[in-house]
Amino acid sequence: MADPTTSDRYRGWTRPGPVPPGGVALEEGETLDWLLGHWRIFQLTRGHRFSTDDVLCAWYGTSWAPRVERACDLGSGIGSVALCVAWRLPAARVVTIEAQEQSLRLAERSVRYNGAQDRVTLLHGDLRDAEARARARAAGGDARGFDLVTGTPPYWPVGSALPAQHPQAVPARLEVRGDINDYARAAAELLAPGGVFVCVHQASQDARVRRALADADLVLVRTRGVCFKEGVPLEESGIALYCATRRADVPRAFDGARPVVEPPLCVRRADGSTHPEIAAVRLGYGFPPGVADDEG
Repeated sequence: MADPTTSDRYRGWTRPGPVPPGGVALEEGETLDWLLGHWRIFQLTRGHRFSTDDVLCAWYGTSWAPRVERACDLGSGIGSVALCVAWRLPAARVVTIEAQEQSLRLAERSVRYNGAQDRVTLLHGDLRDAEARARARAAGGDARGFDLVTGTPPYWPVGSALPAQHPQAVPARLEVRGDINDYARAAAELLAPGGVFVCVHQASQDARVRRALADADLVLVRTRGVCFKEGVPLEESGIALYCATRRADVPRAFDGARPVVEPPLCVRRADGSTHPEIAAVRLGYGFPPGVADDEG
């Protein structure tokens, strides 16, 4: 039986979307892995690697942004969120800001491998710097800003969690180059009128995320928790997805209204099999609804 994570066809299902041109060779210490659809991503074997958090952030953003011509991903790392957005929104221009040269180089090679150079622009810079944000706005080609801004900030302050073993992965885990407050402020500045900022964070830090959004003059519109195993409380190991917009864009009659809190999305059943909820989401980013969970 074909493995759906490594093949183009599986039990009558075929990967959707464009087939990449490829032509970019692996280098020592790297892997080339399926991201979504036919698209793949270069990653360090022992460095930072993309996660379910990244894919779900892109899925949530592309699901709830009302109309996207221009998108920006903050602290984009190896480009996983930006590539997912570009795949899901084939007419959109995508701009990224990333401070680590090593991660930026991996992202550049993934963009070339997938044939997305004409609409994905990768910028080297720190999202906290005004100059980097100005260059991103210029690269987007519209002074009004971006219709969708995404961000996957690190979850932990320095000293509150162990750092990653590989230095390239440290900023993805610890707040050495900004936290949710910095991401929210940058997004508020970069958003076009009517645009949305979508981010992901630890569910246990929900109050902190909401404060950061409010302090940046953003209004939380909707949120959805993600539990990784059925029966395990969100606060113990889950994440949460957040969709916010500029306060200036919220009609006065709705300002102060409570956000829509969607039912939690579950990834695995108690027995470890794929939950039907995530199975439907998987279809939305070009993977079969299950990974042979019914094979027995």
